Amino acid sequence: MKRIIKNILKFFLLLFVAGIIFIAWANYSIKKDSEALVSFAIADVPEAKTAVLLGTSKTLNNGTPNAYFYNRIKAATDLYKSGKIQYIIVSGDNSTKDYNEPEDMQTALIQEGVPQDKIILDHAGFRTLDSVIRAKDIFGQTKLIIISQKFHNERAVFLAKQNGIQAFGYNAADVNKYAGLKTNMREYLAKAKVYWDLIFGVEPKFGGEKVVIP
Repeated sequence: MKRIIKNILKFFLLLFVAGIIFIAWANYSIKKDSEALVSFAIADVPEAKTAVLLGTSKTLNNGTPNAYFYNRIKAATDLYKSGKIQYIIVSGDNSTKDYNEPEDMQTALIQEGVPQDKIILDHAGFRTLDSVIRAKDIFGQTKLIIISQKFHNERAVFLAKQNGIQAFGYNAADVNKYAGLKTNMREYLAKAKVYWDLIFGVEPKFGGEKVVIP
């Protein structure tokens, strides 16, 4: 019995080690593949008709403003005003009546001077995968500028590339590394899950009618 238990423990230990190695490899490969396609400098960003602003909540659980949200709004506003893009798809979670990331982003962008008719709402951007693929399948865009923090853009640009989209990531300012520790830890797992989604052909949760961007 002791020998059986010992072998079971060995098996789970090997499984754990293999999992750690896989997560490390997934993070390295995605960062390496996308490093030339993400930048903090507007001068590096190619011109494109449309950008996708990836959603996040306006406030944290304790009710304080979410720096990730406001840094992304600033990045999207700066990029629009630079003339590099003409339209912004605000793609985020609207899973309940009281939680609406796209409309929060739209309101913030309008307050910063982006015209409302240049903002397109995508209420079904529940995951990065959904936001990126829907930009192509629903909104007809095969060339995109993706706006989020660097760690997020690396994954989004990689996903876009794997799905036949020409994408470049414009990096919003990051937040204090201690304040963003939980988010960064979660990102390690999210990058690993990218390969799971690719292997099993995971698709967006919702489809919908095509939307024509003028």
